[in-house]
Amino acid sequence: AGPARESKPHHELIKNRRHLPSLPRVKTTTKMSRWFRSEHMEYISLIVNEDAAHDCLADLGKLSAIQFTDLNPDLTPFQRRYVSYVRRCDELERKLRFFGNECDNFGLKLDTAGDIDTFLESSSGSGRAITAGGGDKKGTQLLESLEVELDGYESQLRELNAYSEKLTREYNEKVELQEVLEKARRFFMTDAPRLAVSELSTGRPSSAEGLLAGAHDDEARDMDMRFSSITGVVSTEEKVRFERMIFRATRGNCYVRFAPIKQPITDPETGSLVEKCVFIIFFKSLSIETKLKKICDAFFAHRYSLPDMDDAPAVDRMLTENAQELVDSRTVLLKNQDTRFRLCQMLAQHTERWTWIVLREKAVYHTLNMFKADVSGMLRGEGWVISEHFEDVRMSVNRAHVDMDHSMPNYVDQVPKPWPTPPTHFTTNKFTYGYQEFVNTYGIPRYREANPALFTAATFPFLFGVMYGDIGHGMFLFSAGLYLLWNEEKNEKAKLDEMTAGLHTGRYMMVMMGFFAVYAGLVYNDCFSLGLNLFGSRWVFSSDAPEEGEVAEMTGQFGEGESVYPFGLDPMWHVASNELLFFNSFKMKLSVIFGIFQMFGGTCLRGINYVYFGKKLDFVCEFIPMVAFASSLFVYMVVLIFMKWSINWNSRMLSATCLDPNDEGWGSADYEGEWVACDGGGDGTCTPWGYECQGGDSLVDRCPLDFGGDGDGCQPPNLITSLINIALAPGTVDEPMYYGQAQMQNFLLLIAGISVPVLLLAKPYFLSKQMEANHHSAHDDEEEEEHGMGEIIIHQAIETIEFVLGMVSNTASYLRLWALSLAHSELATVFWEKAMLSTLNMNWFATFIGYGIFAGTTFGVLLMMDVLECFLHALRLHWVEFQNKFFSADGIRFAPYSFKQILKDSSA
Repeated sequence: AGPARESKPHHELIKNRRHLPSLPRVKTTTKMSRWFRSEHMEYISLIVNEDAAHDCLADLGKLSAIQFTDLNPDLTPFQRRYVSYVRRCDELERKLRFFGNECDNFGLKLDTAGDIDTFLESSSGSGRAITAGGGDKKGTQLLESLEVELDGYESQLRELNAYSEKLTREYNEKVELQEVLEKARRFFMTDAPRLAVSELSTGRPSSAEGLLAGAHDDEARDMDMRFSSITGVVSTEEKVRFERMIFRATRGNCYVRFAPIKQPITDPETGSLVEKCVFIIFFKSLSIETKLKKICDAFFAHRYSLPDMDDAPAVDRMLTENAQELVDSRTVLLKNQDTRFRLCQMLAQHTERWTWIVLREKAVYHTLNMFKADVSGMLRGEGWVISEHFEDVRMSVNRAHVDMDHSMPNYVDQVPKPWPTPPTHFTTNKFTYGYQEFVNTYGIPRYREANPALFTAATFPFLFGVMYGDIGHGMFLFSAGLYLLWNEEKNEKAKLDEMTAGLHTGRYMMVMMGFFAVYAGLVYNDCFSLGLNLFGSRWVFSSDAPEEGEVAEMTGQFGEGESVYPFGLDPMWHVASNELLFFNSFKMKLSVIFGIFQMFGGTCLRGINYVYFGKKLDFVCEFIPMVAFASSLFVYMVVLIFMKWSINWNSRMLSATCLDPNDEGWGSADYEGEWVACDGGGDGTCTPWGYECQGGDSLVDRCPLDFGGDGDGCQPPNLITSLINIALAPGTVDEPMYYGQAQMQNFLLLIAGISVPVLLLAKPYFLSKQMEANHHSAHDDEEEEEHGMGEIIIHQAIETIEFVLGMVSNTASYLRLWALSLAHSELATVFWEKAMLSTLNMNWFATFIGYGIFAGTTFGVLLMMDVLECFLHALRLHWVEFQNKFFSADGIRFAPYSFKQILKDSSA
């Protein structure tokens, strides 16, 4: 809600506000920076003439740049000024829904009203619209015109529907009577004589009949004996229950026969087709007749009176008359149906456009209910407006008053601070909209806070590609995204279901996901689990048909350009015995590097936010300790990984190896230093740097680096052990990589140890000093201070624990990049080897079946399930691991007064 103000006379209100200082306009920034931080907002107040208010809001609704504040929060919806207009719009909406349902009953699709932007622009002037009956109307005139027009169509359609229901009921009765006559005559002509003969021959009633079993004398079985009967029609679904009820009610003292009606009968109320059957019941008791009539009424069975079946001419005459009436009734019914169909055809052409007009008018009057009438004839509204659209809002209000020829002044200007909390709004396009919705689903950024979506647009598809990396599978996903882009314009105008609309929204994201999956597949050199020899392998076997266990040799010297595969991994790794070990090590290290880089970037964004909002205390007492802690342990881990990759371990290990100066290996190019021959003392061997080997020398003695530890720097370390020893064994480095590594790690551990208590205690301490300087020794104030200080300490403790433990757990969480990439490649390998490779050496039919299994499992598991799995894991890494480093997610989303958004939501 906006700031409260006392009502003043209109002329005084205008006069006072004209003397407010003019606040500076915010300059327009570049597109990238506009997405990095939300749009600048201004809280404005506008005063309009009541007669021009409708036109003002009709123009403002097209701008989609202002969010109004409700200035009447104490009033119920029924006490609002324009509630009668909203009710009229609701009634028009009800009628339009009725038209839509009637069109659906005929299978008619509502004609589209075209593009929303075109519709809004076609409304000439302020809120004007051309109705189906012609004429340029606006405001109240438009509502009245629509009410008259739609009332006429509704009454006409309801009258036709009522007449159709009546005609359908009469037609159904004639159809049922015709079926009853035909089935009853067939029964009396065929089944009745046969039953009579059966009685005379056996001397007792047939067990199937159940007619007055054992209760009659010889005269009762005479052929002239007459039974009463009831004929009618009942639903086929109720047939079994109907028959059971008759049997129980009459204790078996009746005879029932059923005959199905072949053609289903239309229900006059619902219009659905119902299966029915004809029944005929014979009985011999007035009490039974009463019971049977009640049962028929309970089951909604229609009873029909028949003439004497022995009078054949009368029966034929009744059949003929009913058949003629049936033809006439059908003709009238079809004529009614055709009239309704043509009316619905006409309504289908205009219903959606009428709906858009009503929704637009309803939005206008609903927004007017938020305005406050400070003085007679004038309305005052307040709300948030995007800064760069402030002048557009002012021009729209002025234009509406000029069009209405009102000489009374209007007012649009910014309200001086203090403001309510500004809402957050980002200007997006087709590409950025999907990523922004990703972030908004988790939480809305605070006003002017760094927007995670800017970075998500690059890192999300990239991390997906790291997990899904495969050239072949990525090409399928990339092609699907290109197909959606090709049909972009078509899908924009079509009404899509929920799933298709979601795919359409993420079309650019899908293209990028496919692209990065192909890119990562090229890095892994993985295409459907097979390596591609695109640039020629840098490893060769000595024989053309290598056997298992044979060692491949490099084609060039280690460290030279000729020995390096130009892009990605050498395909020879896919046939190596240590393939899995190598790929696991490579992907695990990549996962840790990407994770630490992303988390450290999120921490830096926290510092950028502190600088932007001028929070010096938070910057010094939170951001700097966080950066110190993350850098001293986790960034240092990445440095060690790159150092291990960059060091020539062949040269280092060779420098500590005892060689015979007369062997061929002496003087090898693998050693980067200068070869120095020894005097030949000791055991006759020496190291490349000139150390005379004695036979029992340790690695520390032979290594020239003198870095300390067990290997003195000449042996590659186990990084996991080195990192664990930083905390568990300070000062101990088993295999150092550089001089002074133990001292450096002790220093980094000291920084990490100091940063934690600083992060925990510094901010509460300085805040307590500020509170002591500001309070005035009042007892109530002291209690409030103690209460506030306790909350600050608890909050800071939670913040510290979450960050310190989160850095560890989040780093481990990024190992899912390695795990899912490994699972993807191994699944692809299993499908290829078990489905395709095992059937290639059989026969063509087995190969055909194997390919079908391979294609089906690849599509269902890797192209469907695994895409969703990698998608969700990448989303989790951004929502939890990345965004929690800086993202508050408690902002207020900008909900502008926008006709376009309202019409989009109604069409969804």
